[in-house]
Amino acid sequence: MNAGIAHAADAAPAEGNGTGLTDIVVTATKRETNLQKTPVAISVVSEQVIKDRHVQSLIDLADGGVPSLRVATFEARQSALTVGIRGIVPFDQNQTARDSGVGVYIDGVYLARSQGLNAALFDVQRIEVLKGPQGTLFGRNTEGGAVSIVTRDPSGQFGGRFSAGVGNYGSHTAEGHLDLPEFNNIAVKIDAVEQHQDATVKNPLAGQAGWNQYERVGGRISAKWTPVQGFSALVSYDKGRDENTPNFSQLINYNPNGLPVGTYNGSSLTLNGASCTAGKTCIAPLSPLVTPTGGSRLSTAPIGVPQQPSVDRTEGTSLHLNYKVMPGMELRSITAWRRVSTDQWDNSGGAARTIFAPNTGFSRYSLSYLNQRQFSQELQLVGSIPQVDYVLGGYYFNERAQEQASTPASNTWNADGTGYTINSETVSGPVTSKNQGWAIGQQFLQRASEAYARSYAAFGQMTYTPEWLGNKFHLTLGGRYTNEKRHGTLYLVQGVSTNFLFNESVSRFDPLAVAAYELTRNVNLYAKYSTGYRAGGANDRSQTFNSFGPEVVRSYEIGTKMDLMDHHVRLNLAGYMMDRTGTQTDFDNVDTNPNSPTFNLHTEETRNAPGTSKIRGIEADLTVKPAEGVTLGASYAYTYTQVPATANPFLNNALYQVYVVYTPRNAASAYADYVMPVNANGSEVRVHLDANYAQSQYSFQNEPVKTDASFVVNGRIALASVPMSGATKATFSVWSRNLFNTTYIYRRSGANDAVLGDYGNFNPPRTFGGEVQITF
Repeated sequence: MNAGIAHAADAAPAEGNGTGLTDIVVTATKRETNLQKTPVAISVVSEQVIKDRHVQSLIDLADGGVPSLRVATFEARQSALTVGIRGIVPFDQNQTARDSGVGVYIDGVYLARSQGLNAALFDVQRIEVLKGPQGTLFGRNTEGGAVSIVTRDPSGQFGGRFSAGVGNYGSHTAEGHLDLPEFNNIAVKIDAVEQHQDATVKNPLAGQAGWNQYERVGGRISAKWTPVQGFSALVSYDKGRDENTPNFSQLINYNPNGLPVGTYNGSSLTLNGASCTAGKTCIAPLSPLVTPTGGSRLSTAPIGVPQQPSVDRTEGTSLHLNYKVMPGMELRSITAWRRVSTDQWDNSGGAARTIFAPNTGFSRYSLSYLNQRQFSQELQLVGSIPQVDYVLGGYYFNERAQEQASTPASNTWNADGTGYTINSETVSGPVTSKNQGWAIGQQFLQRASEAYARSYAAFGQMTYTPEWLGNKFHLTLGGRYTNEKRHGTLYLVQGVSTNFLFNESVSRFDPLAVAAYELTRNVNLYAKYSTGYRAGGANDRSQTFNSFGPEVVRSYEIGTKMDLMDHHVRLNLAGYMMDRTGTQTDFDNVDTNPNSPTFNLHTEETRNAPGTSKIRGIEADLTVKPAEGVTLGASYAYTYTQVPATANPFLNNALYQVYVVYTPRNAASAYADYVMPVNANGSEVRVHLDANYAQSQYSFQNEPVKTDASFVVNGRIALASVPMSGATKATFSVWSRNLFNTTYIYRRSGANDAVLGDYGNFNPPRTFGGEVQITF
């Protein structure tokens, strides 16, 4: 619904005098439609917005440019992303047998895993953020909505663009897009991208990577064959590699509960000469090497730890067939195979998440090796007959995911905490000791699992526009029937071979009903009812692979889309109520006792919450063009969530209040654009400024601890379309993300308050740079 962030989308001029806001084209209903005429709440991040905000991957949308869309790292790592919309935000989807509640698509192809979602973007034309359940046309795991990334097809005409840039923290980028002239009805396009940034937090251990660094490279080749009018075949192949390190975890405070500080007598914790229990009658002392940071972001870690980049490898091929059977009827086919593999190395915690004890291990090195394969096939019949537009289709999806994981301690304290040593890369001594190894193939594996999913679906949707109502009323009805089966095995727990199995299957129908009315030519009203669901599965961090059922959302929404003042003002409003049953709720426990045989082990159980979770919200988007060359916009989202108390398996199944993560009650974004022609040759100066706010929010389902509120400003100034020679033009720009270098904690935990203190992760510091782009 957000017309604001889409102010510069590729679009046709609006009706009127030609100086107003442009129309925005979307494909949310599987056909190209005008955003303002589409009764679906959508935000569109256009190609120009991607440039203005210096968006290189999906994590760059985490600052809140689309207030209803929440993007965050999973844990501290950037090798997997958490994506949520309208309060449907999973706590832990980073597993083999679990799914997100928001679907992410590239050119209509569903991406099943959160791993690999932070890969570099290839020549994106727009990103459509569809809000609310999309269970009819998009299907499973879209109960909160869908993020649809649309890339540019081969044009068949020679042309392209190349860009290069540099910035602070050693950053540099290079990007190339080349369209080759059509030959024998075949058009070819080649895309390549490279993005690099050094660490923003340095690692004092020589030879080891710092934190928040990345190196992304990738390429894609596409060929479009159009042998006859009305038929096309588009085949694409892409491959990418993303090397990244997590954000650093800092100890925010120490001993917030005010317990007496004990001392160590050998390995025993004592208070006034008598034994005491950490977290109950006393608290362990803090190493003199560690100082709580409060709200200040560190630039160098106080303790060096082994840290190497995680490596995400993504690869895929797709075949899109389009055939115009007759006027008003098109048959489409989307066949796709994709894979992602991840070698995860996350040593973000250092001493911020583990107490000091003499001669004991610390710094949890979270290692994971995941391989996933998926195949999907979708058929669509899209057409129109008098008074009716329709979409019919079928869908098949098959997936296999396998993971092995371990969490060794990488460091060991000396006797008094004034120093430490680095543990061996290989296992030495019993597996219950502090030295469990961390080299590939040499570590003690704590868990391993594999999971399979297979899904079939049939769907249909039609919109009826009766002539006898003056073509002003539109009734849309749709539904999707899905049958899916999932099964898997947890075959390793704490290094011991196991055979824990799970089997889940579901057959369900998701309906849709939308009534839309054109009150005037430029004022549209709609009311919508829809459902969606998130598939059930099993938690591979549990000790027995306990399964859980699906969660289901029923959504009721009303909205209006208005173009006012001869298309110089655009105001879109939406209000919704969503009721979710079977809410998948995670309870986790990390053993922080260095003397325990399960030290550093992360155990997690998932339960379906009883009763109904309530989600209520209001969204408003305003775009104004007060003068030629000036565009202003603002967006706001209010989101209320309430999950019923759920039995906590780690507290003898006592009812426990849980929270929805990364969902601020209030979030807003605003921007200003100014475009001034320089000369008659088409050169122009472009100035962009945006500001994004989010209220404090929960980042852990089981903790009432909240993050900081956030306020981030981004900006860009460009001298664009400067004539060079012939048709070649150049654009010179400077940009900054987090222009005012604001600092806030986006992820915070108080789980260890009784034995240590809060730890948290901070947003990235200010980054800036310059870029040159050549278009021909």
